[in-house]
Amino acid sequence: MAVTLPEGLKAVLDGKVFVTVATIQRDGSPQLTPVWVKRDGDDLLISTTVGRSKERNLRRDPRVTVQVLPAEAPYSYATVYGTAELTTEGGQELIDDLALKYVGAKYAEFNPSAAQDAPRVVVRVTAERIVGQGIV
Repeated sequence: MAVTLPEGLKAVLDGKVFVTVATIQRDGSPQLTPVWVKRDGDDLLISTTVGRSKERNLRRDPRVTVQVLPAEAPYSYATVYGTAELTTEGGQELIDDLALKYVGAKYAEFNPSAAQDAPRVVVRVTAERIVGQGIV
């Protein structure tokens, strides 16, 4: 069942915070990646490409954990446990929105090699449980 993000966490996510995404590899071990994030209501949006570990892992097992560690509040954190839905629809728009948020330019301007990227995938994380301190 989806839960509502606390206001403090929403405020942090709306800033330029990096998050760490954990997915489950085929052998059961965790696969961790630092990523950009965007909030859509109470859902988290993350970008990846077809064929990357995150994408393959989440298609096989949609359970995901996102850890938020705001640099300006080093003793605060939130861990969001949830389920991911994946789609390629809106993938390029999301990576451009994220790049504008984090670096002030569209993704292809920031990363010219992006022209060789596989199709972009939107990972929509619906929170089912949130733990933490200071921002939750």
